[in-house]
Amino acid sequence: MSLKRIAIDMDEVMADTLSEHIARYNRDHGEQITKEDLTGKWLWDVVAVDRHHVLQQYLSSEDFFADLPIMEDAQRVIQALQARYEVFIASAAMEVPSSFAAKFRWLERHFPFLPPSHIVFCGDKGIIDADYLIDDNPRQFRRFKGEGILFTSPHNKLIKGYRRVNNWLDVEELFLGSAVGSAGLQEKLIP
Repeated sequence: MSLKRIAIDMDEVMADTLSEHIARYNRDHGEQITKEDLTGKWLWDVVAVDRHHVLQQYLSSEDFFADLPIMEDAQRVIQALQARYEVFIASAAMEVPSSFAAKFRWLERHFPFLPPSHIVFCGDKGIIDADYLIDDNPRQFRRFKGEGILFTSPHNKLIKGYRRVNNWLDVEELFLGSAVGSAGLQEKLIP
């Protein structure tokens, strides 16, 4: 019997990219944007259009993806998932091609138990052959043939129509049946 496959996005799922983006912007422009300001919006929606190039420059800088904070419980839960699922990391890195090396090094440092053969840098995640895709961007579910599981981030808090996980404890509850996840998750997955 083959294991079911779970593909996991990096940014805003494993790595707290948004906090770094906000911190750099606030530091350089003397503002105080918070994650709460972004409910239902992307950072690009609240930053003036004439500063969008600055947001892009942050993403393109060599050090941006190198030291991102890890989402709480991600390491432990992903390692536990490997016992019952085939786990792949699927990053839409083609959106920021300069991020490949930094993202790969970040994964090596923080998730050394993931084999390089299970790291996929792509654009459209519809190409990924997995049973589940955990992602913060519902756009990635459009052509994905498995089930999209929406990982909560400020920009997607108002989106409905997908099974949702709010954190890695919810992922653990959903896929491994642990009783430590948030209340409100429906029907556990049966591997």
